[in-house]
Amino acid sequence: MERIAALVSNVPISATSAARAGGQNSAAARLAVKTRSAIECRVMNPVAIFRHARSEGPAYFATYLERRAIPWKLVALDEGRAVPKQVRRYSGLAFMGGPMSVNDDLPWVKPLLELVREAVRNDVPTLGHCLGGQLMSRALGGEVTRARVKEIGWGEVEVADNGVARDWFGGLGAFEAFHWHGEAFRIPPGGTRVLGNAHCANQAFALGKHLGLQCHVEMTEALIRTWCRGGAAEIRASASSPGVQPAARIEKNLEERVAALHKVADRIYDRWSEGLAKG
Repeated sequence: MERIAALVSNVPISATSAARAGGQNSAAARLAVKTRSAIECRVMNPVAIFRHARSEGPAYFATYLERRAIPWKLVALDEGRAVPKQVRRYSGLAFMGGPMSVNDDLPWVKPLLELVREAVRNDVPTLGHCLGGQLMSRALGGEVTRARVKEIGWGEVEVADNGVARDWFGGLGAFEAFHWHGEAFRIPPGGTRVLGNAHCANQAFALGKHLGLQCHVEMTEALIRTWCRGGAAEIRASASSPGVQPAARIEKNLEERVAALHKVADRIYDRWSEGLAKG
């Protein structure tokens, strides 16, 4: 993936959540108070959200956390922030996407891999989106290699027919997800495939409280339009791939598609947040 990392991530990129900072005057914070008690919010450690590129911030995931008064803290690795070493300071870890590869020799890759392992050892829930899912797979013994088919745009993913998948997705059989990746992960030892499609067999895996996604469920309308603008050259260069769509097709009926995606994201994030330590 070759999107320009300098593109602005449209939502949100502040260092802490309103719940964490006590921003009671914001609409999000007021709504959050209705869904989670103030006492619980105070004693709950934040979710650490790792951003690897400014163009790939937490987006709808941060909106979800705000609505439920779950505190979060942004760790902007793209700005040189250090990878924390104390995993128990956080109720959960979430890893966003990025245009780089987990096989690249970047200063934060090895520390992040160890952080994922430490989180699993300490039963701290981890959640990966695209590159984040690849990080989780590699940390847990899987491999990340060039994808058989590059995917850019919308595409259906199917929920696997197993008990672990039903635990995460309920009765949902399939849904339309957003994709932008040229690499893919293998299911790590002990993990279970929970999503797949015709172009990429491993669209998600679960391991206890931990979920690694290859597809994107955190997208917003504005973020998709930004990626299409910044990644126009990549879309043109990859047009021969059966998994790559032109921008006009990607942006068609965008409001309805993103709204449907958020319903699925809510289901996934609800299930994941059940494992967060409450204090």
